Amino acid sequence: MSEVFDGYERQYCELSANLSKKCTSASLLDGEQKKQKLSEIKTGLDDAEALIRKMDLEARSLQPSGKAMLLAKLREYKSDLNNIKNEVKKISSASLAARDELLESGLAETEMVSSDQKGRLLMSTERLNQSSDRIKESRRAMLETEELGVSILQDLHNQRQSLLHAHSTLHGVDDYIGKSKKILTAMSRRMTRNKWIVGSVIGALVFAIILILYFKLSH
Repeated sequence: MSEVFDGYERQYCELSANLSKKCTSASLLDGEQKKQKLSEIKTGLDDAEALIRKMDLEARSLQPSGKAMLLAKLREYKSDLNNIKNEVKKISSASLAARDELLESGLAETEMVSSDQKGRLLMSTERLNQSSDRIKESRRAMLETEELGVSILQDLHNQRQSLLHAHSTLHGVDDYIGKSKKILTAMSRRMTRNKWIVGSVIGALVFAIILILYFKLSH
């Protein structure tokens, strides 16, 4: 027997038992944890294959009397390693099938969600168009109201100018009336004074005629 082969054998047996436990654990996991466990198992498989190669080299280097028994053990370990690889493939295939099923389900849900989102988007677009039409209508009404307001303000301005002009005209008329009143008052005073003058002249003339007649009749 070879002590080197025995050392490799112990390492392989421990690694094989550990890999079997990890396969059992991985079959119960899902998602990212399962992916991580499978990655650990594949690393262990690489180590196990390296140990198999080392045992093979060590067994072939021995004498024929001990080589046959070690090569028989090596065939068992290779068969055990293949069983572990097959188990890993099954777990990976189950994981891929579950992933595909999940992807298909996700795609179906995505299509449903996309359809719903498309319907909501169309409704939102229609509402936006209606809101835009209402805004345009409101803006048009506002512009019409603004034009009407400007027209009314212009009319009020013109009326104010007319009133101011009429006020100026009335003020001028008042001035003319005041002046005319003063003139008429002055003329009235003159007429009154002239009446007194004419009356005085007439009275003087009458008195003179009476006086002349008196002197003529008395002589």
